[in-house]
Amino acid sequence: MIRSMLIAGGSRGLSLAYAAHVAPRIPDLACAARGPAPHGTWLCADLATEEGIAAITAHYADRPLDALVFAGGTWEDGAFTDAYDFATAVPEEAARVIAVNLVAPIRLVQALLPAFARAGAPRAVFVGALSGLDNAATREVANSASKSGLRGAVQAMRRELGARGIGFTVLNPGNVATPEVEADIAEGRFGPQRPIPVGDFCAAVDFVLSLSPDSVVTEINLAQMRG
Repeated sequence: MIRSMLIAGGSRGLSLAYAAHVAPRIPDLACAARGPAPHGTWLCADLATEEGIAAITAHYADRPLDALVFAGGTWEDGAFTDAYDFATAVPEEAARVIAVNLVAPIRLVQALLPAFARAGAPRAVFVGALSGLDNAATREVANSASKSGLRGAVQAMRRELGARGIGFTVLNPGNVATPEVEADIAEGRFGPQRPIPVGDFCAAVDFVLSLSPDSVVTEINLAQMRG
């Protein structure tokens, strides 16, 4: 039974949706985000900085952690629209995307190992993207690189830390019907489409976290139905 959960994010998008979904049943829920997170305990932290990681480490200094759901992330300016232009992107943009989407998850797991050790059968779920799959990259260079790298990092952590009893999973969804995505579709920034229902995304994460300590879901690809 999961009693303690940390959601990386919780202020918007998928992370906010999942925080709202689990808040009624997780007694010790914390959300780490730069902006206010309305569910659970808000830990004001920028996970792309050492100060942010230190704030999370301090919160879990003597607590167990049953589940980590890393659902935060960022992407380039103009991403997924015709406004994106790799040739004119500022160099700092790629570093920011990689820091948030790839380096932060790695550092966070490293910092949380003592908290995981206090739990019975801890799990860590990382939200990637279909663009991180082999030969499936979108035009956004840094974002696609970070999502592909996240898959490799999760695979490596599973091998390195599996003996500690931590289950590692990466969930790669297409567009999920958060308010932000629905607004993008309505305003024409995305083409006409049927996004994945938020409930389906939440159900996929719930499934990963519901398994016994004897098995682990290594990866889930959650694609949109066409039409």
